[in-house]
Amino acid sequence: MAASGGQLILDLPGFGPEVPDLASYTWIVANISGGKDSQAMLAELVRHATAAGVLDRIVVVHADLGDAEWEGTRELAAEHAAFYGLRFEVVARTGTGLIERIEERGMFPDAENRWCTSDFKRGPVRRLLTRLVREAEAAGHRGQVRILNVMGLRADESPARRRLLPFSHDGSWTCPCGDCTRRRRLTEKAEREGRPVPKHAKTGHGASNTLRHVDTWLPVHEWSTGDVWSAVGASGLRVHPAYTAGMPRLSCVFCVLASRSALVRAAQLQPELAARYAALEERIGHRFKNDLSVAQIIAEAEASPEVTAVACWQG
Repeated sequence: MAASGGQLILDLPGFGPEVPDLASYTWIVANISGGKDSQAMLAELVRHATAAGVLDRIVVVHADLGDAEWEGTRELAAEHAAFYGLRFEVVARTGTGLIERIEERGMFPDAENRWCTSDFKRGPVRRLLTRLVREAEAAGHRGQVRILNVMGLRADESPARRRLLPFSHDGSWTCPCGDCTRRRRLTEKAEREGRPVPKHAKTGHGASNTLRHVDTWLPVHEWSTGDVWSAVGASGLRVHPAYTAGMPRLSCVFCVLASRSALVRAAQLQPELAARYAALEERIGHRFKNDLSVAQIIAEAEASPEVTAVACWQG
């Protein structure tokens, strides 16, 4: 018996972290950023998929953020998929990149309005799900196509991610499953009676619809950072150089959710990109953060000694 990432692991059949019935899904979509958490997630997923005999159902997807992400990220994600012999897909927003999109909108995203995630990750990945449904139908599948969407989100990363369930149904108004149907009826009843729709009755705007049933699994949700690095070390996968340069996470180079210290270190490592963000900030008249401008980040980066490691991502 051993504790790992806050979970109690019992060396007995039937005990331990719950794993979905992987064989019940037509496709298993692994979202990878190239960072440590998705590396650990992919290793864990491959382990369970191999045991279930469904390794060939995994499709690895990387949402390409273009100039906003660290150099070599897309290539590293492809390398991680190839390491296990898995199918690899790259998706991206149609049209302008993230930096150009910020200028078009005249504002940076923030914690309350993370349109960067919906526009550049969730939306493009859903287009891939649509394509996978068509592939299944072309191969003779009938009825809803079951898809398991797998991500490397961890509870330790933020209060919002701490509230996520390790396994959930990605429901929607058009999904015909029993749970979504029940929620839809509760919503309609509340609306007929002129009452606010209770939170537990809302179906959400998930990826499921009449053609596909999508569930979400977070295999490393309860893992600690130490657990993640142990799994990465054991996997043999190469890590991105940004980590050895001191960055605690591999997100956008300049993420609006990052800590001041992480942003300062990023500016030291990518001064040209920082200058590009500062110029953008000046043009649109909107600060990178309400309490912190890119110009301030650059000034602090130039005045501060280089650090070997940033202590935290947020705060």
